[in-house]
Amino acid sequence: MHEREFWELLEEVFGRSYGRSLAHDQRLTALGSMTVVEALQAGEEPRTVWNVLCDQMDVPDSKRWGKDHVAPPKPHGFGE
Repeated sequence: MHEREFWELLEEVFGRSYGRSLAHDQRLTALGSMTVVEALQAGEEPRTVWNVLCDQMDVPDSKRWGKDHVAPPKPHGFGE
């Protein structure tokens, strides 16, 4: 997943305003309590950040990939 795709999914799944608010305000406990923006700036894989955010917000797998419902492959070492 590219960062551009991350932001598209964020808007699609959470809505534009709420998604942007989450990105700046929601602390991701699994990523050292960084916000989404901080995690991406720190070099975390967008797919990892996306999964952590969705897990924390209780977004089911069936809804977290938007209208396409196709999950990109996980980065090596994630969830293994």
